Amino acid sequence: MKCAVISFTEAGEKLAKTISQWIPNTDIYSNRGYPAGVKSEISAIFEEYKRIVFVSAVGIAVRLIAPYIKDKTRDPAVVAVDDLGRYAISLLSGHIGGANDLACEIAEAIGAQAVITTASEARGIEAVDMFAQRCGLVIENMEDAKTITSIMVNGGTLRLISEINQQINYPRISETEYDGCLYITSRTAISCDKPYCVLRPINLTVGVGCRKGKSKEEILYAINTVFKENDLSIKSIDCIASIDIKKEEQGLIQACEELGCNFKTFSKEQINSVQKRFAGSSFVKGAVGVDCVCEPCAYLASGEIIVGKRSLDGVTVSVGRKGYD
Repeated sequence: MKCAVISFTEAGEKLAKTISQWIPNTDIYSNRGYPAGVKSEISAIFEEYKRIVFVSAVGIAVRLIAPYIKDKTRDPAVVAVDDLGRYAISLLSGHIGGANDLACEIAEAIGAQAVITTASEARGIEAVDMFAQRCGLVIENMEDAKTITSIMVNGGTLRLISEINQQINYPRISETEYDGCLYITSRTAISCDKPYCVLRPINLTVGVGCRKGKSKEEILYAINTVFKENDLSIKSIDCIASIDIKKEEQGLIQACEELGCNFKTFSKEQINSVQKRFAGSSFVKGAVGVDCVCEPCAYLASGEIIVGKRSLDGVTVSVGRKGYD
């Protein structure tokens, strides 16, 4: 992960060089070499780097980044270090962006004091976004995550409903008396009369068989239809899986790009090793050399089938679920 260290004084530039020796993939920016000063580069730096360190006063850093701040799910980690190297202050995107961790890394490297002001860290609890990041979960709604974290910060009780074997680092969990709910589920139907937040595990595999030349739109329509029929969230898709002769099928490749998921393929030998578990088709056998595609591929990618084969206009879809520890 690339890091930019920005300084404005001679002392700051020396400290920036020291920081760069400890923090990998670091580029140094100073007023030297920039006729308009390094301030003219802030916009480009903010777009290019995931970690940014200002060796400057906090006020300077705040004023320079203010026009470019978007939201906590996209902003880079920003840390401010005074040019005497006394403090490393987590300034922006402390949780998801990792500024809290970066401040601690820098503090350890240069012998400074890390300054972390996020409420959950101060209380020694795991905020919802940090829990999601640790476990590879997708936050359905960031405002809901803030609401549940606020309940935790204020000492409230949570109910945890989860389809995976992970626990949030928070002591007040109850099944009976609670102030809010945290759902970790790939299901879409949720009923709760308290504030709640949904986290999506990336644990579903989609086995797909299709005629040659099927478009991205046709494949996505079939997948979306199956997911809606079975109360499943598209956000929980880990991969699309198919037979290896489909590895260049553009519709499948583009569908994976649209969904932001992996594309896995399996050989005829791999499919044949498990296809007796599933109903076959002589037509499919004649076309691709195996009795069935979508169910064996979903199974091979996950280990468990939760939705059997569904055919929609030349596209077959099955859904598997991975074990999630």
